[in-house]
Amino acid sequence: MAERKYEMIKNAIKKELQSGALQPGEKLPSIRSLSARFSCNKNTVIRAYQELEKEHLIYSVPKSGYYSIRRPGVPDEDEAAEFIDFSSANPDPEIMPYKDFQHCLNRAIELYQDELFTYSDPQGFLSLRKELVKHLADYQIFTRPEQVSIVSGSQQALNLLAMMPFPNGKNVILVEQPTYHGMIRIIDALGLTAIGIRRTKKGIDLDELERHFRNNQIKFFYTMPRFHNPLGTSYDQEVKKQIAKLAAKYDVYIVEDDYLLDLETDPKNDPVFSYDLSGHTIYLKSFSKVMLPGLRMGAILLPPILTESFRLFKSACDISSATLSQAALEIYLKCGMYSRHTASMRNLYQKRMKILKEVCNLHLPPEMNVAAETGGIFGQLDLPKQLPAKEWIACLRQHHILVSSIDHCFLKTFPKVNGFRLSIIQTDKTQIEKGIRVMGELYKKQLKSKSSAFPHKTVIHWI
Repeated sequence: MAERKYEMIKNAIKKELQSGALQPGEKLPSIRSLSARFSCNKNTVIRAYQELEKEHLIYSVPKSGYYSIRRPGVPDEDEAAEFIDFSSANPDPEIMPYKDFQHCLNRAIELYQDELFTYSDPQGFLSLRKELVKHLADYQIFTRPEQVSIVSGSQQALNLLAMMPFPNGKNVILVEQPTYHGMIRIIDALGLTAIGIRRTKKGIDLDELERHFRNNQIKFFYTMPRFHNPLGTSYDQEVKKQIAKLAAKYDVYIVEDDYLLDLETDPKNDPVFSYDLSGHTIYLKSFSKVMLPGLRMGAILLPPILTESFRLFKSACDISSATLSQAALEIYLKCGMYSRHTASMRNLYQKRMKILKEVCNLHLPPEMNVAAETGGIFGQLDLPKQLPAKEWIACLRQHHILVSSIDHCFLKTFPKVNGFRLSIIQTDKTQIEKGIRVMGELYKKQLKSKSSAFPHKTVIHWI
């Protein structure tokens, strides 16, 4: 009977937390008042509160009571399930390693204690950098701890690289078009001079790349050789070798954003960094797409000539990255949890990308082309001219399908492509099949009718 009562109390408090009747930070009813309310002894109430504490819904303050820590505004599962979400770039919450990482956080506090709550080395924990060196060696990326810096996500690294001076004395940034929209934001926010070079699903024109390196004051070339965002495609090994050679020949630095390294399915697919013999490649490693993006953890591998300058800019920016996240990540890597988790993610996303490719071939016409690879999470779907991307995105939304515009992936002066990005990161097999089938049906409907299949008045809601 006591067990039943404590569960009743626990569920009653949970409902109040979920409904908003108890706001974040609000003090919960006292043990005495709940004991009277549910006609039970105090130990039963204490047990219910202890269970809620274990679920991280409340916390206790000695000699004061219990308080709510639940976030407001979390959508109901039914509301989220109404849409097929091909737009998200956030990892699937259903497969995130919350409990495993919680163990690592607790262990980090036990091991490091005071070290976690004081200022630390701007480059990051030495022990974490050493662990990352071991981890990267498994992917044929060889470096030393003194060349590794821990950053608060790749976005911070890109921002610092864009601001700091480089040894080549140049000041123009060359970016693939399209490219990661975060890089475009940095360029616009800092008012930097940037030039675009077209990248298609077939690759990049190396002759054009060489002309840019030779004729323009290129400080660095920002590229995503592996599972490009938004295209989803990768460079072959020969192209990466040639990029490394051109960088050395013309004294241009390469900023290689390898944000999906851990999802690689081909062990022989090495990064540009592996072919660099001249020290012109800056390598970025992200953790945001394979685990918990809120940790804001990333790493950058720098040539020796740039390490001290980057360290100074990093220190001026935030002194150091979050120490608790660093310590927990070190333990997560060292104990093998990270390898097991990424292997599971790689297998899952590989299956989803295979399904995407199959259903696109089945339901979409050749002119609606998507280059889906065997790995990664993104693919860019190109549209024929008679289907303007903005109208198509709005139409799909009315059919409860979310996709991501790629307009913000281009420099303002660079010609845009008529298409949008598909992401499989938040979709399962059934949703992928249904979403692509609906796209094919809408296209056929438009062909049968002389008038557009799109509504005359559309409201565009994406960000």
